[in-house]
Amino acid sequence: MKSSAMRFLVCPACKSDLEVDVCSRRGQEIIEGSLTCAACSVKYPILGGVPRFVSAGSYASSFGFEWNRFRTVQLDSFNGTKESERMLEETTGWKEEDFKGRLVLDAGVGAGRFAEVVAGKGGEVVGIDLTDAIDAAYANIGDRDNVHLIQADIFAMPFRKHAFDLAYSIGVLHHTPDTRAAFDRVADTVKKDGAFAVYLYHRYGPDAHSTDIIRTLTTHLPLRIVFALSVLAVPLYYLYKIPFLGPVLEMLLPISLHPNWRWRWLDTFDWYTPKYQWKFLYPEVFRWFRENGFVDVEVFDEPIRMRGSRRFNHLADRYGERDRDVVQEDIAPEAADTGLGGWNGSPLTPARA
Repeated sequence: MKSSAMRFLVCPACKSDLEVDVCSRRGQEIIEGSLTCAACSVKYPILGGVPRFVSAGSYASSFGFEWNRFRTVQLDSFNGTKESERMLEETTGWKEEDFKGRLVLDAGVGAGRFAEVVAGKGGEVVGIDLTDAIDAAYANIGDRDNVHLIQADIFAMPFRKHAFDLAYSIGVLHHTPDTRAAFDRVADTVKKDGAFAVYLYHRYGPDAHSTDIIRTLTTHLPLRIVFALSVLAVPLYYLYKIPFLGPVLEMLLPISLHPNWRWRWLDTFDWYTPKYQWKFLYPEVFRWFRENGFVDVEVFDEPIRMRGSRRFNHLADRYGERDRDVVQEDIAPEAADTGLGGWNGSPLTPARA
């Protein structure tokens, strides 16, 4: 943990300031110590360089298992590709100039694949994770000057209100017990002129439900058994590439068809182990953005990738120098009347990625 994190950290229980007690350091990093709430006196440990606001991963434990075994597979710096960089841009539409000098929240950091990209583009990134995946992220990118990693619950994040310029959550919120509530919590961390982007699973077409039946079994098996079974995706890949036969197999027993064998194993394990795996439609996610005060909502290719921005400059003529909170209240009725084509008549703002 870096001392500079104290400017945005608060007690997740009462939102009061925290006091740090340092037991050991390594350079700028606080390796061991504690954070104590000045108001309610609750103490949170700093262990292995990471402040810990939860004791265990509970419902998301499969991800801790996953990312500590596939720690470097999806890191662009390790695999020599730009796959994570491309996915981040395809989900958010943000370029290097959008990240530079900004405070950015990665909600569900995993092993740090996207946080690594943001840090490389000059953003100051704060990654949270519920599970001990945070230790994999710390091993990968924790020593970078502009990276902060925190073990915390997305439903009780230890941040000041509206602390972040940008926030994103890619492939995470649909694995929580209540995706809408998790969305609201992350949205609440974004500044009044900031932006928020998500990638969520969709429920369009039969392919969206192809793993559901199998998951009723695999989610009740020990993780190590599913981990061992998932390695079958490595050789089966070649059978699934056979014309006519492959598509049939993919409908009966979906596996990842990523060309990298480690990534293929990882993805297949990832599909079949999470306790929660909700799926959504564009209109409902669009409504979430609007109800959280995002006035400019954009949609990107491959459902569901969406971004919302809290932009007030284009309302200047209408509101002059009025307080932004007042503007927020005044645009709320407009937001309620706007939807995705087919839902309430109005289309999304076209993507400008």
